[in-house]
Amino acid sequence: MLKNKTRKPIEIKIGTVVVVSAILHDVDLSRLDNALKEMTGGMADFFDHEFAVIDIAALVSKQPQIDWRGLINLLKKYQLNAVAVRNARQEMHPDIIANGLTIDTMSVSKIEPNALSSAIQPDPAPTESAIANTLISPISPIAAALTSTPGVTTTQVTPALWPQGTSQGTPPSNAMIVDTPVRAGQRIYARGTDLIITAMVNNGAEIIADGSIHVYAPLRGRALAGASGDTRARIFATSMEPELVSIAGVYRTFENGFPLKLKGQAAQIQLTDDRIDVTSLNSTSRS
Repeated sequence: MLKNKTRKPIEIKIGTVVVVSAILHDVDLSRLDNALKEMTGGMADFFDHEFAVIDIAALVSKQPQIDWRGLINLLKKYQLNAVAVRNARQEMHPDIIANGLTIDTMSVSKIEPNALSSAIQPDPAPTESAIANTLISPISPIAAALTSTPGVTTTQVTPALWPQGTSQGTPPSNAMIVDTPVRAGQRIYARGTDLIITAMVNNGAEIIADGSIHVYAPLRGRALAGASGDTRARIFATSMEPELVSIAGVYRTFENGFPLKLKGQAAQIQLTDDRIDVTSLNSTSRS
């Protein structure tokens, strides 16, 4: 007779979700409603209940009064579930939080296979007629784009092609290669492939891959491998000292510092029986 495993009442795992960014250039709800209506063409399931981050960078200098509850309800009308606000001034935070939203403080550099390795200049301020076309844009690492945000340097990338016929759960043999340092506040996502970085990953940076992660330099930020659920994925670094690591959603933090016997050494991280294992590449040391 099979013995049932005792399950914990709750498990916390890191996951990658798709969100969109609602980039506001206006706060008038009727104009935003008209813009969304034009954008969706009246299709009730155009957005299909996606999560949304409200980006108000274009409005900060104008110091607008924003009806957060009305805006949340308007987005919900178009099946967009607002979860956070980006680029809000400090004094706006209490009102935002009081309306059930959180503050998104992470600047994101999204990089995918086939993305162009070039810096993107900021777009000029749009005219009123362009609002409908610029209100909503992809933002998550899943989004097929390479973008930069104010104050964040675009990472130079040698992109690798994602072979035809590759299933989502099986990373292809080609890998995304990053040759420049990943700075604090940057996030790099290698969708459907391995990620190879030949420069330092600084504290406060986040690197994500559906496959394995290889860092041929100090790894000091957050590293999440197997983001699409591949439990065989691993994390390798020639100098391992991360803030957090995750394999297929199972994570381990190092708030009290990385294990001294392995800190700064070449090491690998893998998932063993739902547990994160750290192993030296120079010996059999394990932590």
